[in-house]
Amino acid sequence: MDRIIFHIDVNSAYLSWSALDELSKGRDTDLREIPSIIGGDIEKRHGVVLAKSIPAKAFGIVTGEPIVNAFRKCPHLVLHPPDHSLYHQRSEQLMDFLSGICPDIEQVSVDECYMDYTSVAARYGKPFPAAVAIKDSIYEKFGYTVNIGISDRKVLAKMASDFKKPNLVHTLYAEEIREKMWPLPVSSLYMCGRSSVETLRKLEIISIGDLAATDPCILASHLKSHGTLLWEYANGIDESEVITEPTDLKGIGNSITLKEDALTKEDACRALLRLAESVAGRLRASHQSAGMVSTEIKYSTFRRVSHQLTLPTPVQSTDIIYAHACHLFDELWDGSPIRLLGIRTSRLMSEGEPVQLSLFDMGNTSTDAASPITPAIPSTKQQKLDQALDSIRKKYGADSIVRGSLLHHKDI
Repeated sequence: MDRIIFHIDVNSAYLSWSALDELSKGRDTDLREIPSIIGGDIEKRHGVVLAKSIPAKAFGIVTGEPIVNAFRKCPHLVLHPPDHSLYHQRSEQLMDFLSGICPDIEQVSVDECYMDYTSVAARYGKPFPAAVAIKDSIYEKFGYTVNIGISDRKVLAKMASDFKKPNLVHTLYAEEIREKMWPLPVSSLYMCGRSSVETLRKLEIISIGDLAATDPCILASHLKSHGTLLWEYANGIDESEVITEPTDLKGIGNSITLKEDALTKEDACRALLRLAESVAGRLRASHQSAGMVSTEIKYSTFRRVSHQLTLPTPVQSTDIIYAHACHLFDELWDGSPIRLLGIRTSRLMSEGEPVQLSLFDMGNTSTDAASPITPAIPSTKQQKLDQALDSIRKKYGADSIVRGSLLHHKDI
């Protein structure tokens, strides 16, 4: 049979899990039944709405907006602080339960996952009633609701789970996109952020159907590779598999939540440079080189995106990791304000292991992040410089020596 993929998403996870916890402690009112939100301290910068109840949504409150704005819309709003330890526990319980139904689970966030239903279809029957049974059993066992999207492709399953909520199952097979997906505004398309929506609006592309019918070359000229990706998603093109086990669990990475949202590429690359220094330093300290680099962005709306690149030659150089991270950033960023940036390296190998080099590796030493050919190996001079910097920082502290470009930006 053709593959069947479920996307399972907890409805307003943070609020649902906090509500159940409060009820278990004797609270009389269910947070889900009143105008309520989960968020930080109003006085702090991170005072934004992380989750909202359905009654709060009726006041026009949206996830990601400042808490002070939410209270202007609804003065009697109930604010509850987040409990990430609780959320982690609830998430583990859900994933353990789902893994007992089907072993082919790919968790993509604390409250959502993909399930490759294909392997267990013979046991549980047709996808739709099976999904309804899973949804109902989650509510009976844990007390909260989920939406489940069903499709033959991951991106369409994700889109289907975002249809009408809560506590519902929707299908969006490839043959259904014309009827169910194309009439929707482009803002509803997965991975289409506010900046992309504005660019598409200027091109008179309003609906997902408009986007699907647009020449992908035109989209690429305005949105680079992200435009091509959006065109593929609008047409239901997605051959990615449900990844049940990471290909390599070993990795070294770091991320940083910015004190102020990054609004320009210059600000973002400055943060990426600091992260590259940290990650590369840890690689060298552990005598490892990385064969893969990935860059992660979390927007001010808390939407996360990431992209990875397999390297022709394993590296541990700050400049090379930085160059690749910036290249990946260019492919990912849609122009929206950035809350968090991260760099992660994987496919690690000991620095003493033999490496197969190409002719391009021998001649290319450029570290220009904008260069279409990023460097593969650093020069001997660069290697000695990295080692010298590591020695100074080890002896006198991480901030004992700072790049000139970061000198006045140590608050990143």
